[in-house]
Amino acid sequence: MWNPTDTGRHLGSRGGHTVGNGHCPLITNRLYNFTGKGDSDPNLDTEYAANLRGRCKPTDTTTALEMDPGSFKTFDESYFKLVSQRRGFFQSDAALLDNQETKSYVLKQTKSYGSTFFKDFGVSMVKMGRIGVLTGRAGEVRKKCRMVN
Repeated sequence: MWNPTDTGRHLGSRGGHTVGNGHCPLITNRLYNFTGKGDSDPNLDTEYAANLRGRCKPTDTTTALEMDPGSFKTFDESYFKLVSQRRGFFQSDAALLDNQETKSYVLKQTKSYGSTFFKDFGVSMVKMGRIGVLTGRAGEVRKKCRMVN
């Protein structure tokens, strides 16, 4: 359950987007048909959107893009700077700026160079570990997170 006094401990897990790649199909809608009218997500920085469109064509199903350009191999707080600049890879990243409380957390991490990010991330991972995990035949460890084995 959401606890508004515990924002950092929930948003800390968002920092997971600081590492790795995402593929074009995950953002095609944001780039080419956000409202069903052939438009881009208005919450996406226009320069960043143009860069992504140059690398992801509407039918591209294979191209991988850095979720955190410049440090996608490093677990760091740079993700929050990108989100504050409207350059979050996923729509869920952009949504952090829609709520004053989550926006404040993003800006705090940006201004303080992630002063509480690492601690918050650890706490959020422990909390996520308590979510009812499926075991045995009821669950599976996916080889590719976006696909059932």
